[in-house]
Amino acid sequence: MSVNKELQQRYSEYSAALDQAALLTRLITAMEKGELTDELLEHTPELAEVKKLNDKLKYRKSILEKSIAEQAAKNKKNGVKASAPTDSKSTAPADKKAKNDGKTGGAAPKQSKKVDYVTVEDFGSSILGRLQKLFKTAIADAFPGLDLPLLLAETPNPQFGDYQCTSAMPIAAKLKSTGVNKKPGDVAKEIEAKLPTNVDFIEKVNVLPAGFMNIFLNKDYICKQISQLASKGITLPKVAKKRVLVDFSSPNIAKEMHVGHLRSTIIGDSICRLFEAVGFDVLRVNHIGDWGTQFGMLIAHLYDRFPDFLKKLPDIADLQAFYKESKKRFDEDEVFKKRAYECVVKLQSHEEEIVKAWNTICDVSKKYNQIVYDHLDIKIKDVGESFYQDKMVELIKWIKENKPDMIREEEGRLIMFPSECTVPLTVVKSDGGFTYDTSDLAALKYRMLEEKVDWNIYVVDAGQNLHLESIYAAGRDLEWYDINIHRVEHVGFGLVLGEDRKKFKTRSGETVRLLDLLSEGVKRATEKLKEKGREAVMTEEELAAARDAVAFGCVKYADLSHTRTQDYVFSFDRMLDDRGNTAVYLLYAYARIRSIVRTSGITDAQLAEYVSKNPILPLNHPAELKLAKQLLKLSDCILQVLDSLMLHQMCDYVYQLATLFHDFYNECYVIEKKDGEPPVVHFHRLALCEVTANVISTCFKILGIREVPKM
Repeated sequence: MSVNKELQQRYSEYSAALDQAALLTRLITAMEKGELTDELLEHTPELAEVKKLNDKLKYRKSILEKSIAEQAAKNKKNGVKASAPTDSKSTAPADKKAKNDGKTGGAAPKQSKKVDYVTVEDFGSSILGRLQKLFKTAIADAFPGLDLPLLLAETPNPQFGDYQCTSAMPIAAKLKSTGVNKKPGDVAKEIEAKLPTNVDFIEKVNVLPAGFMNIFLNKDYICKQISQLASKGITLPKVAKKRVLVDFSSPNIAKEMHVGHLRSTIIGDSICRLFEAVGFDVLRVNHIGDWGTQFGMLIAHLYDRFPDFLKKLPDIADLQAFYKESKKRFDEDEVFKKRAYECVVKLQSHEEEIVKAWNTICDVSKKYNQIVYDHLDIKIKDVGESFYQDKMVELIKWIKENKPDMIREEEGRLIMFPSECTVPLTVVKSDGGFTYDTSDLAALKYRMLEEKVDWNIYVVDAGQNLHLESIYAAGRDLEWYDINIHRVEHVGFGLVLGEDRKKFKTRSGETVRLLDLLSEGVKRATEKLKEKGREAVMTEEELAAARDAVAFGCVKYADLSHTRTQDYVFSFDRMLDDRGNTAVYLLYAYARIRSIVRTSGITDAQLAEYVSKNPILPLNHPAELKLAKQLLKLSDCILQVLDSLMLHQMCDYVYQLATLFHDFYNECYVIEKKDGEPPVVHFHRLALCEVTANVISTCFKILGIREVPKM
């Protein structure tokens, strides 16, 4: 590098540092003065959320104070004396205390009862699902009218069978409370008597005096099911088809995707893949932030920076920098600010050239977003806030015509109080403008009444729970959907933390760009494969496929394998460890199984012929049976995750499957070699290998992990 170039680079770095220092000074000054400036709120999103909630609560407080004052004036006029206030330690009886009027007292309500939205038409290879159906029916027949949850789970000790039902104990307790004395053992015997005889997958049910019902599975049934999976392929349970919309990812235009979008994107995509796997009609929706007053400053800045943008798409190398430049000018330059406001008015009036400028900014942003989506194999359709601008006007008209009692005017605003919600929704501001409440209500109405979806799933961070539950409550009040038929649900998730257990940031305190994160993953995956010496035994194409599978798979799996409602620590070192519950371990396990099948020299046709002649595979070794039982739990896992939308349950399943395969392979020869003799291939074990690989492949497809036959 020449001296001049180095000086120029240092000067650029110095200028950037000065800008950063000026920004920090402004932020510190605002905090010291207690001024919640737009700039401060932009750089502290948590504070912005708290301010928004606080503003709503202050507004609600003013309304209540005004109502109290009006009522006090009426009481005085009518000669009614005001009662003395009571303190929190009042000993008044519960029935004398004021009742909740449905408008105060806590967060927005969630639906009160658990609804089974998944209707199973065929359990497939499921065992737990079939057992649950059998025992629920038997209990209902033996003790009609008792509303108690079924208690049925795997047994921790094989000597007590494969599954155990412990419902007899709570049933006995419930009966005792009604004056009927029955021992748990007698209750269990009555349940057993109502079970059908000769169930093909049950060998026996042992009832213990304490009320435990130990269920032993039929070994031949298990062997037969594995044979069918080997001959017919992996079958998932058949469930009633649904039309489902999944709202996920949702980045903002003119800001690059960052680590804050990681969880919604990964979890949402995996949920879509699960729904598609069971045959649902899935709408993948990206509710992007592509409308708002901020576009005025962005458009004005675009005209100055790229005056020829109408002729060619501008090369905006750093979207974040472009946004910050326009924001800085907006805050400091009054002439620019005036132009920005003019651009907003022109955009809202759909002036042709301004709309083209807006489209240009959107196109540049979407281009960068698509790079992230391509890396992660994400398919998604953009349906942004701009889509709902006209629909918000229609929404207000619809409510006024169909549910006029749902809204009221207060201090120039139109507000709505959904059932049992403390904080009102503001649907029209005093200046006639709309809010996020309005656009989210318009989106819910469009999805339920026009798209006619059965399930409407929002994959949004846990911090939005209060807002979304209020929107859902309003939708129920407006009769847009029936909770007994339609599943409208917030799939919340926690934060991504750095190894310091604080919100994941760069060393300079900036938000981590998603592209930078994925690039770092590719770099580390390359180093991992080189460390294993894989470049010596793999072609360039195989190495590239393995690198990308590891890089992107490890990021996805690390997210999905954690309980989504909790925060998790992002660590490449842990993600790339080939020991433990990681994508790397699973990818190696999968590649190893495929390698065993290849090494055997047995063709697909030869294995298929063996399986057709052996409809009941001779699985006799304990490790074989243990692996076979785990394979048959795939359908149960699918049904469980369809109900909970907790993807870590599938990660736990596939990790346990890989671990059990490792145990099986250590204890049972698939290809047995003896000195001086040709190797012997145990076909029934090779069939187990094939089924295991196919089940892992099925899980990979749902989790969005690329499978590679060589690692």
